Parts: sequence; C-alpha cells; structure tokens
Amino acid sequence: MKILKHIRLLAVAVLLCLPWLSDARRFSVSTNVLGYANLGTLNLEASYAFGRRWTVNAGAKYNPWTFREKAGPSGQFQSRQQTWHAGVRFWPWHSYSGWWIAGKVQYQEYNTGGIISRRTEEGDRAGAGVTAGYTYMLHPRFNIEFGIGFWAGMKWYTEYTCPLCGITSGSGRKGFILPNDIIISLSYVF
Repeated sequence: MKILKHIRLLAVAVLLCLPWLSDARRFSVSTNVLGYANLGTLNLEASYAFGRRWTVNAGAKYNPWTFREKAGPSGQFQSRQQTWHAGVRFWPWHSYSGWWIAGKVQYQEYNTGGIISRRTEEGDRAGAGVTAGYTYMLHPRFNIEFGIGFWAGMKWYTEYTCPLCGITSGSGRKGFILPNDIIISLSYVF
C-alpha cells in the first residue's frame, strides 16, 4: 500500500538523520513493556527533540507468533501484526519530562483471532491517532512513560469463522475507532 510506503520512508528518513542532528538530550529510544503482554508483541520507538517542547518519533510493532492451546482449530489463537507509525509530541514543560500529548499516522497489517471467540480477522488498517501521557525522569538518561491513546481510520479486512478452517464469513472495507496504546514504557535518552 502507498500509505505504508510513505510511513516507512518517513521513519527511515527520521532515523537516518538522527545521528547527525543529535546532541545532549535530543534523541531517545524506548520500548513499551505492556506491548510484550499482547502475546509477545515486540516494539521499539525512536524520537528526536527538534525544540524545547517538540519531538518527532517513529516506531514499529511486530508479532509473528501463533499459539496452539490444544489440537484442532478451536485451540489456535493469535494477535499477529506488523505496525508502523510516525508522529509528533508536544511537551508543555520540556521534552522528555512531564506531561505530553501526541499525534501520529499509522499503518498496520494484522491477523487476530481465537482469543475470545473462534472468529478470526485479517487485513490492513490505516489511520491517525492521539495519545497523552506523563514521563517521569528516573535518571537524567533513563525515563519511564505512562500513557493511553486511540486511533481511527479505515480497514480492509476478511473475516473467517475459525483460525484454521479458511471459511470466509465476510470481507470489505469500513471505518474503525480502536484503543491503540496503553503505555508503560522504558526510555533511554542520549
């Protein structure tokens, strides 16, 4: 999809420019510890402070795993995904410290199902989101972040009656509003 291509290009451009632009307390790398509780979803975010109150960030989430509780189609569950996002954060006091609010654009390829019911859905989502939170400085170079966010957009999906059977019960395109991030993140500031 073109949206994914543009988000990846923006993320790569931001990450390539960071080493030349960074100086003290300008660059950070973080991971959301709660993301790993979502069936082992790996995640990483990098950000750059381009002003006292503004940072730009890019990140990714990845979960390739399928779990089998027991033999048969009813025992499989997954929350597989590949997510890319880019955005900005506004810090009322100072970057990497205190309260913040963020906006971002995001693209996601996903396959979820078998967790609550046997229904499985896979497809693509593209949209924008907002997140708000608080960053607490544990050390001048080490922070912990707390936050929550939502995102909305369009999804192109196919729905199946069970994780393994492949019987399609629906497909199409429709809008969505979903919780996006529940954050307890560890961050290292360079």
